Amino acid sequence: MTGSPSTSTDSGTGKATRRSDATRTAILAAARERFAADGYERATIRAIAKAARIDPSMVMRYFGSKEGLFAAAVALDLRLPDLTRVPRDEAGLTLVTHFLSLWEENEELTAVLRVGATNQAGAERMQGIFRDQLLPVARQVCPDPEQVPARAALCASQLLGLALTRYVLRLPPAVALHREELVAWLGPTVQRYLTAPSP
Repeated sequence: MTGSPSTSTDSGTGKATRRSDATRTAILAAARERFAADGYERATIRAIAKAARIDPSMVMRYFGSKEGLFAAAVALDLRLPDLTRVPRDEAGLTLVTHFLSLWEENEELTAVLRVGATNQAGAERMQGIFRDQLLPVARQVCPDPEQVPARAALCASQLLGLALTRYVLRLPPAVALHREELVAWLGPTVQRYLTAPSP
């Protein structure tokens, strides 16, 4: 007798948890579809909720804001090059070239940068990308393992600074630069951050 109510409650809790997980999964699936189809700016909470067949208030309940939803929905694989396969003195040029291609072909990356600058969930997503994707690549060529985080952060400052001025703020002189010029300017700087002796 004494165990019966407890079992019933546990069962109810389990169903509620499964329902909650299913709702969250449906929202994320709808969000990925809408962000991919409409882009970050045009995708709306209302459209995402409609696709997930729930009330828009539920989206806000689970994710807090459009920015929070975007940060949770978009998992970015930067597909960073294996720097052990290129000459060590070309690591900077290789990374800059790769990132320019990414920024210009992937609207989601620009949106993540915009969200990361204004939203905690977005900032955490950017920190995760830095930790899980950029640090291992920097580790391939950095001369001192203890300096890998600092050197990778300096590389990120250049690459994100370029993205902010060229693709988010769209400063005319930054937009006007040709890719070859950008690689020529930034490649040696990123190379120095990665491989130069510590100052």
